[in-house]
Amino acid sequence: MKNSVQTLIADLGYGESPRWHDGKLWFCNWTMQQVVAIGINGKIETTITLPFTSFPFSIDWLPDGRLIIISASDQPLLRMESNGSLVPHADLSSLNVKTWNEIVIDSRANIYINGGDIIALVIPDGSIKKVADGISFPNGMLVTNNNSTLVIAESHGKRLTAFDINNDGGLTNRRIWADLEDGVPDGICLDSEGAIWYGDVPNKRCVRVREGGEVLQVVNLDKGCFACALGGTDKKTLFMTVAEWRGFEKMLDGKRTGEVQAVDVSVKGVK
Repeated sequence: MKNSVQTLIADLGYGESPRWHDGKLWFCNWTMQQVVAIGINGKIETTITLPFTSFPFSIDWLPDGRLIIISASDQPLLRMESNGSLVPHADLSSLNVKTWNEIVIDSRANIYINGGDIIALVIPDGSIKKVADGISFPNGMLVTNNNSTLVIAESHGKRLTAFDINNDGGLTNRRIWADLEDGVPDGICLDSEGAIWYGDVPNKRCVRVREGGEVLQVVNLDKGCFACALGGTDKKTLFMTVAEWRGFEKMLDGKRTGEVQAVDVSVKGVK
């Protein structure tokens, strides 16, 4: 048991979009243009170097196992084929969003992506449409396992916002899932009791809250927490990507303060 926070890997740029997938922790290594997978012991098992210099980027997998990457490149939505090649997955240009941020894919292969102040939906045939707007700095997203609800972190709004998901993938019944008061949510993940963990950069912590906003647990950290994921052999390890945040103007200064840190928790994740 990791009763205290442990560092699994260091010397990263900015770790983002952690996902537990096929027995490994995958994450994006911003400013180093990599997608990295590590084992529970922190050993690097896979490194994918991406052929573009722009960021941010985020990852998730289609139900058939192909990796989808969202980036701020000229072709922002890419798909990795079984031979490792990257191909365009859908054309997002009609939405006129300058910078895309986060991605989540449901079990029906619907892809939700956010950027600017919107959430967009790409359905399996490649069609795309805006399904929500007026999001106050959209960040982490998740979809519940039954495909019924999407939750998004509104960083500048200091809240988690939920939507019902319709049969066609559209979003309705927008509501505040949790008012976080002084919390600034970034990446998020869901546990088996329906609570959500959120990373918080300015407050240097990872926080577990239930619907309605009650704080259930706080993991205080020595750096800003950009995102989190539950995984490990029993899905009870909370993985957190952390780094020193010195502002956007210093993101490319070459300092590698990013780390993946981990701690055991009592409630397992759902994926």
